[in-house]
Amino acid sequence: MAISKLNFNSLNVTPTASKGIGFDSGADDLEASFSGGSMQFIKKLTASSSATLDFVHGSGGVDFSTHKEYVFIFNNLHPQTDDQIFTFQGSIDAGSNYNVAITSTTFFANHNEADSTAALGYQGNFDQAQGTGFQQTSGTTGSDNDQCNVGILHLFNPSSTTFVKHFICRTSIYSATNYAVDANVAGYFNTTSDIDAMQFKYQSGNIDAGTITLYGIA
Repeated sequence: MAISKLNFNSLNVTPTASKGIGFDSGADDLEASFSGGSMQFIKKLTASSSATLDFVHGSGGVDFSTHKEYVFIFNNLHPQTDDQIFTFQGSIDAGSNYNVAITSTTFFANHNEADSTAALGYQGNFDQAQGTGFQQTSGTTGSDNDQCNVGILHLFNPSSTTFVKHFICRTSIYSATNYAVDANVAGYFNTTSDIDAMQFKYQSGNIDAGTITLYGIA
């Protein structure tokens, strides 16, 4: 995707008799060759009564060493078991273990269908402080036919061997108790080893349906 922009440092503005203000264009007044970034498709996984969905470096075209940012898009994920929380974890050994130390923080906004309850607040029970469990992304999603969760997870520079690996996750769910929940989670994998695999699952039961699509940000 190309972006054109005005170079205001060299744009000459001069008065004109007819309109009062006019533009005396120079050679570099319009920078038409400026190139913007793009989302590069890497892989899509489709759930079908799947226990987990896994993205592993070197498998099926997945490469966690090319980009500085990766985006996972969750689309219409439906739990097979009612009242389940969607989670993720990373690996530093190509998926042999998913137990990287995480420090994270979480807040929710919610509103129920009955229009009787609404709230916004910090969710301390979803946080981790050097925890090695799977990171919870939201409240519990229902298993009714029309219930699901969607969201976006940003993972930053997973191949770095100098810095920790930050993440930001935002999800929207249709909860088991008929709430709309906007969940916001951020934190970091506290390791200087490269993250070379990511696993997604519900706390219990399979992922009945839905997709997760991975993109790299160029």
